[in-house]
Amino acid sequence: MVRKPRLALIGAGHMGLALAKGWVQHGLINKQGWLTIIDPAPSEAAKDLAAQLKITIAPELTKAQASLLDTVVIAVKPKSLSPVGEALAQILPNNALIISVAAGVTLNRMQALFGARPLIRSMPNMPAAIGRGATVFVAAPDTSDTARAQATKLLGATGMVEEVFEERALDAVTAVSGSGPAYVFLLAEALTVAGIAEGLEPELAQKLACETVAGAGELMRQRQCDPATLRAEVTSPGGTTAAAMDVLMGSGGFAEMMRRAVSSATRRSSKLGSESSY
Repeated sequence: MVRKPRLALIGAGHMGLALAKGWVQHGLINKQGWLTIIDPAPSEAAKDLAAQLKITIAPELTKAQASLLDTVVIAVKPKSLSPVGEALAQILPNNALIISVAAGVTLNRMQALFGARPLIRSMPNMPAAIGRGATVFVAAPDTSDTARAQATKLLGATGMVEEVFEERALDAVTAVSGSGPAYVFLLAEALTVAGIAEGLEPELAQKLACETVAGAGELMRQRQCDPATLRAEVTSPGGTTAAAMDVLMGSGGFAEMMRRAVSSATRRSSKLGSESSY
């Protein structure tokens, strides 16, 4: 007997495929039912991964398929959500759960598109591609506990997932974890350049920088993320690390710059959210 479709993923970009990969690896597809990915112009990389995962990529969702869905995950660029959402709203069941990973698209905008359907707005991040993502979501007020649990299960297939109950928190989430990987990559990049300036060969400097950042991240993870304590452990009074900390933690240093950077990203996220409402 052919299993009826129940889950659709709209968008075969990096985040969409990261989610699909996580669902397959965690066995959620078999539990949820048949999955199809909808993308009118999938990349070759998307086609290759879909073939490996044995998932179909189709150019559009038919009315017959849509009528059987209970969950739709939308992973398109924010500017594409309106036309995609308008088309979906015409064919989806009234009780279908809509989960959006489109950055900055507010619940108000989603409600304007999808009406009274259960709605989830989420903010994942880049490490979801390797199952080490950090995702936070917020649900529309009338979304049931069952729908929230479904969102937690699906979004959690790529790493940690947390729910917040005030939508404005997603602006800070976007600034911390959504944009956060870029801050870490910049740290490794700057550390590489600094090492080269001190006489290291470029290849060695980059290897040391990248492995140090990656290793420190894994150590924080294993030690249940207590960065202040770990920093203190590696900083001996009067030592080389202390000399560096005097610069990084001084006036105008790393901590102050990070506060300014996150504040700037938070404000930009809020502005994008306002723009997406129109």
